[in-house]
Amino acid sequence: MDTKKDTNTQNFPVRKIPTWVIAVFPLVLLAGLIALFVNTNPIQVTTSELPPIEDLSFQRVNLTRDHIEIKVTNSGPDQVVIAQIIIDEAYWNFEIDPYNSLGRLESATIHMDYPWVETEPFEIVIITSSGTTFAHEVELATESPTANAQQFLAYGLVGLYVGIIPVGLGLLWFPALRRMSQKGIGFVLALTVGLLVFLLVDTFLEAIEVAHLLPGVFQGIPLTLFAAILTWLIITAIGSQQTIAERSSPRGRKFIASLIATGIGFHNLGEGLVVGAAFALGEAALGSFLVIGFILHNITEGIGIAAPVTRDKPGLSWFTLMLFIAGGPAILGTWIGGFAFSPLLAVIFLGVGLGAIWQVIFEVGLLMQRDAQKENISVVNWVNVLGLAIGIALMYFTAFLVKF
Repeated sequence: MDTKKDTNTQNFPVRKIPTWVIAVFPLVLLAGLIALFVNTNPIQVTTSELPPIEDLSFQRVNLTRDHIEIKVTNSGPDQVVIAQIIIDEAYWNFEIDPYNSLGRLESATIHMDYPWVETEPFEIVIITSSGTTFAHEVELATESPTANAQQFLAYGLVGLYVGIIPVGLGLLWFPALRRMSQKGIGFVLALTVGLLVFLLVDTFLEAIEVAHLLPGVFQGIPLTLFAAILTWLIITAIGSQQTIAERSSPRGRKFIASLIATGIGFHNLGEGLVVGAAFALGEAALGSFLVIGFILHNITEGIGIAAPVTRDKPGLSWFTLMLFIAGGPAILGTWIGGFAFSPLLAVIFLGVGLGAIWQVIFEVGLLMQRDAQKENISVVNWVNVLGLAIGIALMYFTAFLVKF
């Protein structure tokens, strides 16, 4: 028996090779294979006569007086050479920084003098050296905002109306919520779930819309889902450190309320990004109707934050912290959207918000289930179903006031 074991060991000297060498060896072979393919290009025979695959993405168009600045990215696999630019069926001179030849994922900024007319639309068409055209329509010509104190204040006020004021008004209902019966608290928690379900769907649809602005190579929708899944797992891992008894304690209920505030905050960040970009492009006017619409639409978010802690006595400092966690990101979002909108960042933020809101729905559902068990009733009852339906309906119908 021992002789056979020794013979097998001698026949397989690989056991004497260090583990790191065995792990690195396939990577070395992979690098060699790629180098061989690049140098020999065995498919060149079948692709040498094919035209290049070009894909040029418009990232942002800034308008100043009699001047246009266009930021583009080569999101295709082949090199793109920008040859000509047409605006409203006429050729125009232009300058490109740093150069007009763009490799894969390289970006450039095009500068050109053009006497655009306020509020009138126009179309920009870029022609490459191969004759391929890429068009972008400016639906409403208006001067792009400049980063100065006045503009920062203006966009900050927009974020204040979108986030801070509505959430703060909703939190003012906390004293009234404390006077409700257990059945009434269940109703408000179910209403909170309804609000969050609407925010979940709304955030996902916003992420899809923004993802279409990204070059295809960035895979906007999968990136959103990956960010959502990772966020959900991180929050789940944090919450798993609490026992069931701790989750039912005042500290646990505050934790759930803070999760709600965080999820709402990421949603308001994404909402601020979209709103700020819309104002910068002249697609919306800050009128009293829009301000009132945002207040009515988001005021229920404060109720959702206060609902889990109605049996406790949080201090003013805690409510202030929740207010800034939930509403403050809207201000940051309007600044980013107005001055430096990035579809990539927007998709990531919206994905994080998606994962956070999903986990919050789960946590509030568990809280409702524990409360129902204490009362020896089913968590799915007419009161809770009605609260869920009203929560969704409130968000749906007030959204008519802010969608543009």
